[in-house]
Amino acid sequence: MDADAAGGLDGLVDLLALERWMDGHGLGSGTLEQVARLTGGTQNVLVRFTRDGVAYVLRRPPRHLRPTSNANLLREARVLGALTGQGVAAPALVAACADESVLGAAFFLMQPIDGFNASTELPPLHAGDTEVRHRMGLSAIEGIAAVAALDYEALGLGDFGRPDGFLQRQVPRWLRELDSYTALDGYWPSSYPDIAHLTGWLESAIPAAYEPGIVHGDFHAANLLFARDSAELAAILDWEMATVGDPLLDLGWFLATWPGEATSNIASAAQPLANAGGLATRAELIEHYARNSTRTLEAIDWYAVLACFKLSIVLEGTYARACAGKADRDIGNALHTIACALVEQAEQFMSGGVR
Repeated sequence: MDADAAGGLDGLVDLLALERWMDGHGLGSGTLEQVARLTGGTQNVLVRFTRDGVAYVLRRPPRHLRPTSNANLLREARVLGALTGQGVAAPALVAACADESVLGAAFFLMQPIDGFNASTELPPLHAGDTEVRHRMGLSAIEGIAAVAALDYEALGLGDFGRPDGFLQRQVPRWLRELDSYTALDGYWPSSYPDIAHLTGWLESAIPAAYEPGIVHGDFHAANLLFARDSAELAAILDWEMATVGDPLLDLGWFLATWPGEATSNIASAAQPLANAGGLATRAELIEHYARNSTRTLEAIDWYAVLACFKLSIVLEGTYARACAGKADRDIGNALHTIACALVEQAEQFMSGGVR
């Protein structure tokens, strides 16, 4: 281990402390090798390494912790632990640490996934074959439908969320989140669009009933890995927003962000796919979900609008923190542009539907 590695990747991960922790949990012996920080995402830190010939990926919150950062990371570890061995496309959990004194924050270890992120690259097979790219969206739909079909209570997640009143809580909960950004120095709420009409429509059209299940909470192309030798989904990443609620929100989220038909600003989050084209349409994605699920999709327009509303506020939070010097300003500016585009897209879905 060199001096820079021992220093802990710019102070974010103390590798010597991690070695001691792994020693105490029977996770190999000796030094950590092939240490590399992984790119992708705008929040949590990912570091890949090997020990005793076994590869791991460590995940921890960003340098500037939010009040909920550690709790959210441990929730993610819990849901990954429940999904491990269930035959769904999720990274397998190895171990988690709630003791913040080890690395300065909670963290967990998971098994690495052999795949690529289509928001940053397209291998020659995928770049050169329209049928492969078309299949990628359908494979993603199959992956999230399989998660939604799991019995969350049997997996020990009966207390993981509050399914009763889940849909009714969404608008007030995220309006409170948006309002909280005003406490951040340098952020001007007037930079965000007026969403009174949007929130009024959402609250007036809440579906009367739904079937609870596991919700990923941030299901879009940038949080997916695909196999390098086929169009199949390899893994769904970033489960920190997971809960038990209405899984159709994941479908709405995917439809709202899918680069096949998203606006240029929204599609920029998955630019290689957007540029390549030849992707499944929203109508095809909806039909494919219906073939792989028993859930009714009569209110799918509402879920797509809710997804635009919620994701817009999530992204605006990074922009607000960037204004306060607590996140990268360039990333914050880019996400603010997407957040505003999502509000505009929500209005389009309200008037014309998602298909």
